[in-house]
This record gives sequence, C-alpha cells and structure tokens, in this order.
Amino acid sequence: MIAKRICHITTVHPAFDTRIFGKECLSLVKAGFDVHLVVVNGKTEVLQGIQIHGVPVNFTKRVQRITKAPKAAMKAALELDAAIYHFHDPEFIPAALKLIAKGKKVIYDVHEDVGGQIKTKYWVPKLLRNLVSGAFKKYEDYAARKMTFIVTATPWIRDRFVGYNDAVEDVNNYPILGELFRPDTDRNPKNEVAYVGGLSVIRGLIPLIQALPKTKDVRMNMIGGYSPESFAEVLRAEPGFACVNELGMKNRTEVAEILAQSVAGMVTFLPAPNHIDAQPNKMFEYMSAGIPVVASNFPLWRKIIEGNNCGICVDPEDPKAMAEAIDYLVEHKEEAKKMGKNGRAAVEEKYNWEVEERKLIAIYNRLLGINEPTDGQSK
Repeated sequence: MIAKRICHITTVHPAFDTRIFGKECLSLVKAGFDVHLVVVNGKTEVLQGIQIHGVPVNFTKRVQRITKAPKAAMKAALELDAAIYHFHDPEFIPAALKLIAKGKKVIYDVHEDVGGQIKTKYWVPKLLRNLVSGAFKKYEDYAARKMTFIVTATPWIRDRFVGYNDAVEDVNNYPILGELFRPDTDRNPKNEVAYVGGLSVIRGLIPLIQALPKTKDVRMNMIGGYSPESFAEVLRAEPGFACVNELGMKNRTEVAEILAQSVAGMVTFLPAPNHIDAQPNKMFEYMSAGIPVVASNFPLWRKIIEGNNCGICVDPEDPKAMAEAIDYLVEHKEEAKKMGKNGRAAVEEKYNWEVEERKLIAIYNRLLGINEPTDGQSK
C-alpha cells in the first residue's frame, strides 16, 4: 500500500464529472494526497495534479457495461495499490466488496437514492420496477454494512444508511464559490431563463416547455444532454420548443456566461420519490450564480428557496403557474436582482463546497490516522 495514495473509481461518469473531478479529487490534491482516478473509456492523462487512468471496455448494451466495466476498473485500481479506494457507481458494489475482502479501505460515494430512482428508470420495464427497486435496496443494505465509510450527497441519503453503518457522513454537492458567479457589472439579463442539466421526462421538461408560450415573450436557454436520445424528438415536437435556445453541452465557463444573461434558473423536477427529498445541485448553482430560482414546490425545496427569499416555488406540473412565476421575475427585475443576491449570500454562508471540502478531508485523515490538519482543513 502506498501512503496517501487515493484512487477514485467511476464506471459511469465522465472523467471531468463536477463532483468527482472538479470537487473531490481536486480538493484531495490541494490537501496533499496522491490522487488517481480510474475512468471506464476515459483518456489516460495527468490534469491539475490528478492522474487519470482510462480503462477501455467494449460494450453496446447497458447490461454488458454493468457486468464488464466494474471488473476492468477493479483490475486497474488494484494495480495502483492505493491506501483508500473511493467509488461512485452502484454497479461497482460487487467489485468493491472484493476490494474489501482483500483488506482494502473502501468509500462508497452515494450520489442518489438508487432504489427510489429505479422506480422511474425508462429502461426498467414498468411491471418490474418495484421488484427491481426492492431487490437492489436489500443488496445495497447488505453491502453498506461492509463499507469502510459511506459518503452521501445529501443528508436525506445519509439518514438512509445510518442504521447500517456507523461511518456515514453527508458531503453535500454544493457549488464552488467562484465558479459560476459573474459580478453585477458583467450581468445584462435578457428576457430569458435557463435550464441546466439532464434532459428527461422526470426532470419536468415537458410542462416547462409548455409554459414558455404562456409567458410574455420569454425564451429559455437549455443546456444539457437528452436521456434517452429519443426524448429530443418528444421535446422538439412541443409547440413551445420554438421558444427554446437549444445549446447542447457546455463547459463551466460557458454555463456561467449563459446564467449571467438569464433572469432566472429553472429546476422544476416532477414529484418522483428521488426528487422530493433531494437537494438538486442545479438549485444551488443558480443561487451561486446570483440569479433567482424557479423551483418545484416540494417542502424541502420551499424551505431552501423561500427560507432564503431567493426565488419562487411552483407546481412543476402546472405550466401556467410556471409561466406566471417567470413573467413576475422578468417584470420585476429589481426584486429578481435582490432574490439573486439573497441566494448568493446563502451560498457564501452555508451552501458551498468549501464547507463540504473540510468534511471530506477530515474523513480521509481519520481513515489514514493523520492528525495533522491539511491545507484543505486550515481554511
């Protein structure tokens, strides 16, 4: 084992995933760890002090990826002889249990409530979703007991695992303070709102698109990739799509520039089990960018948005309500500006990665028996 060598593993996410690469790995590099990232079908290279190990895996179907990718990733990870292995995808759980059996320290990073998420997955037959969801939950509960540590993206997911493992802590997926913010002097909001994220039915894109023609000539900057790809044709068939600036995938600098010209950010997810108690990263990113948020009226989301007076909560299945919220912000730009500042202040105070970074570094120090505070802890 090589002291302070850390190996992050993903079989699903891209190498430059915001949580994995942009937050956790970079924070660990800054704290003095030797950081490696094993990525299925990624490019082998060194970037910003992180050694990325691309692992080629040939597959054409999801089930092939689920069976082949973890084995290949585990083989590459073992060759690194790391002090801690930190994985991000539930399909890697069987490989993670093998790492633990070999005496390795393993962190399970739980981004989502996967059991709840399965109930809305288009690729799982509807009649089997509850059965598959329940079976996965039982298996995940079993595996959770064996993990060295469990890191979760929200407190709600953390609470789900507390009864199965004493070593559980939430490291929230809050935004990096300076990443998406542009000073007011650079902002020139147009009659446009923004949506950034995955484009799927469950994210509420259909009623959102239907809301646009009901506004007073407001367009939407839409950033993200379709899931599945066929959903693109469904959205484009909506009359309201004529009001959409379809921008595709954008890098973080481009996202920041688009948010700066948008009067509000949209996060009107449908009331799926995996959404109601979630903390969507995009909500906090809009707040960090200093723009108000139009969000679903789930109790937790209302507490965040209305509690910080940084936006408006609406019924995500009501296009008329969404249109009225959008028009209100467009017509009351000074109030919208104040909401944006309130959201930004809340992020600066509590909803930021710098706070979560210290928690992450403390977990690593604890697992490695390091008592000295690292640079990441001394902020």
